[in-house]
Amino acid sequence: MTDFSGLPLVIEAADLLPRLDSPELILVDLTSASRYAAGHIPGAHWVDSKRTQLGQPPAPGLLPSQAHLEKLFAELGHHDNAVYVVYDEEGGSWAGRFIWLLDVIGHHRYHYLNGGIQAWPVEALSTETPASVCTDVSLQLHTEPTATREYLQSRLGAADLAIWDARAPDEFAGTKVLAARGGHIPGAINLEWTAAMNPADCLRIRADAAALLHAHGITPDKEVVTHCQSHRRSGFTYLVAKSLGYPRVKAYAGSWSEWGNHPDTPVDV
Repeated sequence: MTDFSGLPLVIEAADLLPRLDSPELILVDLTSASRYAAGHIPGAHWVDSKRTQLGQPPAPGLLPSQAHLEKLFAELGHHDNAVYVVYDEEGGSWAGRFIWLLDVIGHHRYHYLNGGIQAWPVEALSTETPASVCTDVSLQLHTEPTATREYLQSRLGAADLAIWDARAPDEFAGTKVLAARGGHIPGAINLEWTAAMNPADCLRIRADAAALLHAHGITPDKEVVTHCQSHRRSGFTYLVAKSLGYPRVKAYAGSWSEWGNHPDTPVDV
């Protein structure tokens, strides 16, 4: 079977194994270069995770330029009928960020391999690098998946807004300061990104993730805006909310590196 239709956003190795030869599949590996070289899913194209970010201070997590994105997706052989399967070695942070990029370019045929490379059978790894591809790609970027700083400031205090701060509790509390100012966005909910991950099950998304989010007030009736320091950790939380079918999910790509370094943003501690 090579058809991906009917599969959920989050899939397992058993779903992907019989579909590795699908002509529509573009498999993206966001592990480290050394991890990729040591063994990856057959046919996977390695993408340096840094290429998914703008990489410029004070907010390196902002969206790369359109030209940069077009070059990246051209190298992957992007086309309208492509089905992306994305994975990493961190349980979904970089993979979730890549899925956000796919939302930004308006391409919604994608899946995440639950748990990433840890959940893939060792005997089915490959060290062969797939042939390089390059196509002419012209992208249209969509603003809906992204919350800008200005947008988020305009929404502060709204009853239907849940700001999911995926950072560690000490960052949220302002005792660990990684910007000009420490603390958190007023009204934000601190649920560290790894809380939704099961370390005993190859870093898969927790089976009770929906109940966990509900218990913290991150509910599907709200617009969920998730962030961390540079929208890496919140790549996973973006993915989790999307996988649960939340209808309004945005990533604040500027994250705390932008908010905490800006002179006119309100901060709570």
